[in-house]
Amino acid sequence: METIQFGTLNYAVLAVYLLGMIGVGLFFARKQENAEMFFLGGRKLPWIAVAMSMYASLTSAVTYLGLPGTAYSENIALIIVCVMSPIVAPFILLLFYPLYHRLHVTTSYEYIDQRFGPTARYGVAGLFVLARLGWLGTVVYAPAMAMSIVTGIPLWSCICLMGLLATAYTALGGLAAVVWTDVIQFIILIGGAIWVAVSLVHGVDGGTETIMALAKETGRLHIANWKFDLFAMSGPIVAVSFFFQLMQDYGTDQVTVQRLMATGSLRKTVKAVAFNACTDFFIIGLLLFIGLGLFAFFNGVSLPESITGDRVMPYYIIHYLPQGLSGLLITAVFAAAMSSMDSGINSIATVLINDFKKPFAHHVPRPTSHVPHITDVTLARILTIVLGVLATSLAFYVSTIGGIIKAFASFMSLFSAPVLALFLLGVLTRRGNFQGWLVGLAVSVPATLWLQKIVEAHWIYYFPFSFFVAFLIALPTSFFFNLKPSPQKLTAPK
Repeated sequence: METIQFGTLNYAVLAVYLLGMIGVGLFFARKQENAEMFFLGGRKLPWIAVAMSMYASLTSAVTYLGLPGTAYSENIALIIVCVMSPIVAPFILLLFYPLYHRLHVTTSYEYIDQRFGPTARYGVAGLFVLARLGWLGTVVYAPAMAMSIVTGIPLWSCICLMGLLATAYTALGGLAAVVWTDVIQFIILIGGAIWVAVSLVHGVDGGTETIMALAKETGRLHIANWKFDLFAMSGPIVAVSFFFQLMQDYGTDQVTVQRLMATGSLRKTVKAVAFNACTDFFIIGLLLFIGLGLFAFFNGVSLPESITGDRVMPYYIIHYLPQGLSGLLITAVFAAAMSSMDSGINSIATVLINDFKKPFAHHVPRPTSHVPHITDVTLARILTIVLGVLATSLAFYVSTIGGIIKAFASFMSLFSAPVLALFLLGVLTRRGNFQGWLVGLAVSVPATLWLQKIVEAHWIYYFPFSFFVAFLIALPTSFFFNLKPSPQKLTAPK
């Protein structure tokens, strides 16, 4: 592949953005007076800012680069996610958030403690940490890969740059810094996607009509194939997979729950979820259209072998868009990644302190010596730095997996799908118990690894397979372990 200079103007655009993020962190650093401020912004953050942050957090570079790459390489079956997002929203608002607000939780795993006991809380909180650490490695690797392609800087240097900068402003400003940087990043990533789509329409002879005609001819619009195939993606399996995956992402995962609890009320939570569902509908469709546009633009063009699906969009940006604009759009990729990394490490630090440190401290007497006491805010900052370094290190492992969406699906199916199974076991049944779920977990993890490594099924099957194995084994096994109703019966309001 020929060497392409990123250019002074592009570097200037990127530098201004990165310095701006650090500036926001410094601004909020002096306001972190206690743990409530650091973890939840005092529960006073505007719902619209929370909604933008929630969307930016989950719309990582995995989505921003992976969705166009999937449409370019396969088809647009993931368009079904546009429909599933508003369908899932009422379920999570009825099943989970009335409970969370009634219990005034900081983390969703406090509910698990109330329903199944402290051991269960430690278990699911630990799985969350594992899942999100793997996810963090993915969201660091994706933009670093893009940066390496467009600048020629070694991949390892890009990974270190991305990881350390996101860690810095998160450690400084807590959730408030995370949310307000996410608002800026939300605007940049939305604007960037629109700009790329418009440029592709103008860059392809015949515009949208040619793009859609070629997509139809090559089967990329064929999404309603009902044939069961473990090695291909189709509309029906996307619908099933993302119904449960979105329920986990928005209903039980701490990255989202922490933001929605920061609104301070169920009414504001409903507004934020509705905004997110509508935005999902627009952005997913737009990113998939970009993938089709890239396929039409490069139709008949011989691309370098290293430019696979995930890498086509940044390749187009740097090779076919002018200086300054290309820097702004690469900045959008950085925005997508940093908005996810900051949210992830902040949420993991919250879980480690709230679900591990605090419960443990209740059972350990305070020392009577004059050893200085470390505050939760100081500890959170230390953990944020450690987690940022660890996530950056994991990015090197992710670079060996393959496609970034496949890497994301691998981590989330192993650890997050069984967590959703436990939450639903709690809110939908009265006899479900932790022992039964442990059996489901013990079967689900190796079974999912078998599906991934031995069968080598398409990644779209990973999450629903893991969830159904865990839930369908936990349900009858729970009756075997305990025929009496659980002593805590915290279920969703009728």
